[in-house]
Amino acid sequence: MEKSTKAEEYPDHTVAREFSEDGKIEQGQSGLNDPNHVELHRALKARHITMIAIGGAIGTGLIIGTGEALAKAGPGAILISYAWVGFIVFLVMCALGEMAAWLPLPSGFTGYAVRFVDPALGFTLGWTYWFKYIILSPNQMTAGALVISYWIPPEKVNAGVWITIFLVIVVAINYFGVRFFGEFEFWLSSFKVIVILGIILMSFILMLGGGPDHDRKGFRYWKNPGAFNTYKMEGAPGRFLAFWSTMVSATFAYLGTELVGVTVGEAQNPRKTIPRAIKLTFYRILVFYVTSVLLVGTLVPYNSPKLLFALSDDNKKKGSAAASPFVVAIELAAIPILPHILNACILLFVFSAANSDLYIATRTIYGLAREGKAPKIFARTDRRGVPVPALAISSIIALLGYMNVSSDSKTVFKYFVNLVTIFGLLTWISILVTHIYFVRARKAQGIPEESLAYKAPLGVAGSYFALGFCILIAFTKNFDVFIHNPKTYGNFDYKNFITAYLGIPLYLIMIFGYKFATGSKGVDPMTADLFTGKDEIDREEALYLARKEVEAEKHNNASWFYRTFVSWLF
Repeated sequence: MEKSTKAEEYPDHTVAREFSEDGKIEQGQSGLNDPNHVELHRALKARHITMIAIGGAIGTGLIIGTGEALAKAGPGAILISYAWVGFIVFLVMCALGEMAAWLPLPSGFTGYAVRFVDPALGFTLGWTYWFKYIILSPNQMTAGALVISYWIPPEKVNAGVWITIFLVIVVAINYFGVRFFGEFEFWLSSFKVIVILGIILMSFILMLGGGPDHDRKGFRYWKNPGAFNTYKMEGAPGRFLAFWSTMVSATFAYLGTELVGVTVGEAQNPRKTIPRAIKLTFYRILVFYVTSVLLVGTLVPYNSPKLLFALSDDNKKKGSAAASPFVVAIELAAIPILPHILNACILLFVFSAANSDLYIATRTIYGLAREGKAPKIFARTDRRGVPVPALAISSIIALLGYMNVSSDSKTVFKYFVNLVTIFGLLTWISILVTHIYFVRARKAQGIPEESLAYKAPLGVAGSYFALGFCILIAFTKNFDVFIHNPKTYGNFDYKNFITAYLGIPLYLIMIFGYKFATGSKGVDPMTADLFTGKDEIDREEALYLARKEVEAEKHNNASWFYRTFVSWLF
């Protein structure tokens, strides 16, 4: 009866609990027990969870999205934008980490929104997250078609063929069950981390003249053609517009980083693992993103004809342009065979991302349905614990990838990036708002900072700053639809406008619609629930630490090796 009462008092907590059923719970929390459904099988191990979270943050945005950003704005502009947005992402992670270290619920940020802000925000955040991931799946398939066009141009084999192959394999892997999925994604994500580190090392060597051409490029391309391209207009205004336009690519590249925060929020030893994870997130941003963007900008000029996004529709070199600037860098260094190998690796990157995105989308709509926030049919599973109806609806929406059949893959890719970016920004905005309300509630209830297991380095001021910047990007990220090129003056780009800003009215409609339909009210800081479940988690942590202390004495050498050489990745 006690469990039932808590579920009624905080109904939306279970939404997020079922979110965590997407594989991120390892501590054995129980879900809803409904005789009409078969529960999901908790078969993902800690290593699966960690590598999926890391691998999910290294994907299409970094490997392919940088190509469009480089062609549009130049190497200096993308270095600044990726570094700046990386700092904003770090502030988002700090905000999430502070809440998760205090109360590491399996609900993640949706549960915190319900407890500290308003049930309407928790509802909206859940649906926004689903929208983001159902668009990500067809986006990855579009990226796959772009990568394959390096070998086989769409004029020879229609992109719809590759979309079909991708879709069938990805749906099959998700249907086979969580154990198979977890093992598959673990090895693919591990491979992605190794490849990206290899790309960084190789790029550094090529920059210093270690390639077959022995050409020490250094920062030559920052001078000619230049570090900053112009966009829409000439001179300084054009360079600024080019720089600001890359904010979409930079934001898209970082989407998924918050998954790590949700995962560590469910860790067995949150008081230690969360501060460590936040610090390592900073280093991952610095190494994987900023360093990669810096190096590729020294190896590929923004006007290179080999760069797919640099080609106009009237000047395509069929089958010779690469979607990834990293492949172009190897081609320009005159290394044989390796561009094809790297392009194949990137294809695996994209396939892995499509696979995990469909998985998260499936479990997200399943969780919403279990809490009554989506049709009940999506809460049903088969005997193996696979939510087949949820998988079916997410797969059907993934058919949007077939837009490639009648439109250019580059154009479709941009539309999907627009949609995903706005939903991702709204997720970050919601997390930051929730942290601000969490701090208000903590102060109102007289809880001192010293009692926090982890405190965001810049505190609530950092969250206000990041919130303001995220809102600014959300409203201005596709400003170019309002600025007409003289050649196309009078032709309003309504497709880009709709895909860029559709998420904002949808987000507001869901919040106020939920409040109108349910009569929910905002949470008073004095009565915000900061403690329910905390005692149980504290006890679990104490038992965990005692058990680990015993294990450490038995495996001291092995633990040292893991801490020294492996754990920094996680």
